[in-house]
This record gives sequence, structure tokens and C-alpha cells, in this order.
Amino acid sequence: MPFTTLGLHQDLLKGLKDLGFTRPTAIQADAIPLALEGKDLLACAMTGSGKTAAFLLPILHRLIDKPRGTTRALVLTPTRELAAQIVEDLDDLAVHTPITAAAVFGGVGMGPQEHAFRSGVDVIVGTPGRLLDHFSRPYARLAGLQYLVLDEADRMLDMGFLPDIRRVLRHLPPRRQTLFFSATMPPPIAQLSREMLKHPATINLERRSTPAVGITHAAYPVPQHLKPALLLQLLNGSEMHDALVFTRTKHRANRLAKHLAQRGVEVERIHGDRSQAQRTQALAGFKSGKYRVLVATDIAARGIDVTALGHVVNFDVPHVAEDYIHRVGRTARADATGAAFTLVAPEEEEDLRGIERAINQRLPRVTLPDFDYAARPEPAPRAHGGPRNGGGGAHHRAGGRSGHGSHPSHDPRRRRPQGGRWKSGGRDRRGSS
Repeated sequence: MPFTTLGLHQDLLKGLKDLGFTRPTAIQADAIPLALEGKDLLACAMTGSGKTAAFLLPILHRLIDKPRGTTRALVLTPTRELAAQIVEDLDDLAVHTPITAAAVFGGVGMGPQEHAFRSGVDVIVGTPGRLLDHFSRPYARLAGLQYLVLDEADRMLDMGFLPDIRRVLRHLPPRRQTLFFSATMPPPIAQLSREMLKHPATINLERRSTPAVGITHAAYPVPQHLKPALLLQLLNGSEMHDALVFTRTKHRANRLAKHLAQRGVEVERIHGDRSQAQRTQALAGFKSGKYRVLVATDIAARGIDVTALGHVVNFDVPHVAEDYIHRVGRTARADATGAAFTLVAPEEEEDLRGIERAINQRLPRVTLPDFDYAARPEPAPRAHGGPRNGGGGAHHRAGGRSGHGSHPSHDPRRRRPQGGRWKSGGRDRRGSS
């Protein structure tokens, strides 16, 4: 079924054609007609399924002929990166229309965001905390709001945003169309959907969240202290041209980025301790190919949408199956293909078995024939040159390749690992990522 059968405005069809999209994904084919009818929507949609266009296209269609100067749509997201990505996607889809949008999130100045409220951009995409900051000011009134989207609702629950979401709702008109998207439906999210939605149409609610079908999975058993060396050997192979690498904590992200950079890999990192400018620069550099590897934590990685990303690597096994699904969903997006490698230390086997039970799939165990699994920890080489403890990190140039990596500063409050060994990250608080 092509997009032309969905009844979308011709200007949106032109934008889709420019992007090379001819047929909707399953969630788009199900959601767009219902949303165009004006129905509230409750949708379970996994990462990489095309859900962003599933809610943007019907809203854009209904906004095209509306007068400008009034904000009529609000999209709530859990992270800055996801908010920025949604605005980028909206701009691509609406390139042939007069519709305007703005991202509203923390870590940057409020001035341009205040201007977006005052000028009445058509669509605001924001995080709950920064929206509440604006709602405390007299200019931030959304009396003309007609469309509300809650994206990745379960992740907002994980991040503790449920009270903030309820406070945001008090600032919005009760008469509106609401589109509610979540990869899973735990009881608090189900209760919130009942509070927000009126006689909603439901999509895929009965289906368990599973990874995209185009992903090739593999688990690499390895001692914890040899994970960095194994990752480096995988990167030095002929198949892995780029990789998004997930760690459990921001401290491990810093150490891993430093380890790779010292060995000539163009690498950057993205996590909650980095400024918004640094996070934006890291993501832009990874998308452009300046960095071959992006090391990320779960929370900061929301919104990472890279065309044709070949590999996702779980440097640490996530504790929760949903995190595994979200991580590996960064590849094989919109029916493409990709590979997800998970490095598994002996103490992480139980977490991996929990993931396998949840996704009803056993991950094949893989070993590299030329890797020394009995090796002692490798001493870190000396770093030469570059600024020390700078906000953006020291950059390392790889031999024969252009680009830079990152050299994170040390946190004096954190004890260094004994003997240079990599110790498994504990169960960190989600807000610390």
C-alpha cells in the first residue's frame, strides 16, 4: 500500500517522495488513517518502527490549511536528543509546507524558546521539565492547542517524569486529540493513558515489544576486563565500519571513549554529564562520519537516528529487556538491516538470559578464534598532546583517517578501577545517564 492511498496532502506526499519513502511501515499504515479521522490513539510501537512519521504526518496534514501564528500541536518526549530529532524529521516532512516547529528542552538558553511561544510556532516538541519552566511564565499559554502527542511514554516513566507529565497536562486545553505511543504498557502508563485518552483506537496493544526483524543478534562471552580489547578487535575487523556502543553508566562511557581514542579510533561520547552543545556536536559528528564510534548511555541515546547504522554494541548487558530492545532498535530502522553485538561477562549471563526469555530468542554465542581470552589487562598507553580536562575532551587523530575522538576528564570523586581492570557498572540511577 503506497502513501498515496492514505489521503495525505499533496505537499506532504512531495516531501515523502523527496525522502525516498513510498510505502508506510506497519505502524504508519495503521495509525495515520485513524489519526486523520480525529480519533485519540493508543499505540504500542517499538523503536525503529517509523512511529515518528506515524504521528507527525496526520498532524501536519491537518495543520497545513490552518492560519499561522498559533501553536496547535505539542509533542512530549523524554530526552533532548529525541526532541531535536523529531523537529528535524518534521522539517524534512514539511519542507513543502509553511508549517513551523521548535524544540524546547533544557541545557540551552530559554530566549529562542520564549520567542517560539510568543510567535506561535505551529508545533512545539519538548521535554516535560523545560516546558514546566516556560509554563511558569505568562507568555507560555497554549490555549489554541488541538493536538497532543506523548512519545515513548514508558521511557518517561522510567525517568521519573510521570508527575511532570501530569503537571504539563494541567496547562493544556482539555478538548484536544491525543496520540499516545509507548513500546510497553506497564500499569502506571496504562493508567495515564486512561486519564488522557477519550475512547481511543488501539494499535498492536496485544503484541509484546520485540526487536525489529532485520537485526542479526550475537553474544560475545568475554571476561569483564577484556571487553575493551575485544571491542577494539571487532572494530579492527573488516565488517564493522561504524558502531553505536552502549555502556551502563556515564563513567564507563568516559573510560571506554578514552580507551578507544588512545588507540586511534575516532570516537565521541554522549551522556547526561555532557552539555547540550557537546551532545549535539557528538551526534552530528557521528551522523556525518567524523566519528566512527559513538559511546552512549541509554537515556542520552534517545533520539539517535542514524541512516544505515550498521552495528549496535552492548558493551554492558542491560538489566532490563526493554532497554535491550530500545538499544538494538537504533539499527535496522524502518525495515532496514543491521547487527547487534552484546559483550557478556560471566556475571552478566543472568541478565542476558532474562533478555532472551523476554524476546523469546536465544542469542548465538560467538568467539573470535584469534582473540586471547586468557590475557591479562592491557596497560593504557600514554596520551600525547591535546588539552587536559577540557570541556570538550582531548581529540585524537587516527592514523590514515580524518576526524577526532574524545578524551574525557576524570571525576576525582570516583575511585579508579584496581589494577586497570574494567569492573562491571552497578545498577545506576537512571537520572545519572
